[in-house]
Amino acid sequence: MFRKEEYGLVLDYLPHGKAGEGKQEPTAQVIGDAYFTLLEVVLKPNITVTPFERVYIGKSVRDKVERIKLRLVYKDLTNVAQQEAEKAIRKILGTHEQEFVGFLNRAGSINIRIHSLELLPGVGKKNLEVFLAERDKLPFKSYEDLNSRMPHITRIEDVILHRVILELKAEEKYYLFVKIPPREADEEGHFGSERHHFDRRREAGGFDRPREGYGGRNYY
Repeated sequence: MFRKEEYGLVLDYLPHGKAGEGKQEPTAQVIGDAYFTLLEVVLKPNITVTPFERVYIGKSVRDKVERIKLRLVYKDLTNVAQQEAEKAIRKILGTHEQEFVGFLNRAGSINIRIHSLELLPGVGKKNLEVFLAERDKLPFKSYEDLNSRMPHITRIEDVILHRVILELKAEEKYYLFVKIPPREADEEGHFGSERHHFDRRREAGGFDRPREGYGGRNYY
């Protein structure tokens, strides 16, 4: 079962909402700082927010957000929000570095043909064996540790960033980091037509089970 976002980083602030909408109300487009969920939220009266401000969007009493208006995919973002998304994702990757390193240390196969690490841009089958051999020797301790031991791939922060943006566009078959895209799921949160998602629980060190059989950061 999917966990809800508790906080989001502001990507764009729209004092009067989107142009062309019937009701004018202050809104913001935000990205969840746990699962990269893109949301449009309505702000409380006389409230303003700033780029990358961390706002509470959970179920308890909210100080700035009146309600969650709708969930978005990447193409629904304003031009400003799309421009700021990369910076926000980098910020989240830095804040949760140990969790993502934990994923890289424990991620396993999706099925008998595909390992989840193959889905990371620049890894693929070519570098997978080297990647697995390195982490079996000694688990990666940080992004910098991984980058120094895997110099033939792009910096891992950039690799994950690229993969997150691909998943936010809601056109992937497998989702490692982003929740089920809203237009890909039925009412019970299940994919149709060979779409696959790996739910995950936030753990300081990544997974709390052996890596065999894992796809996403946390699995079911």
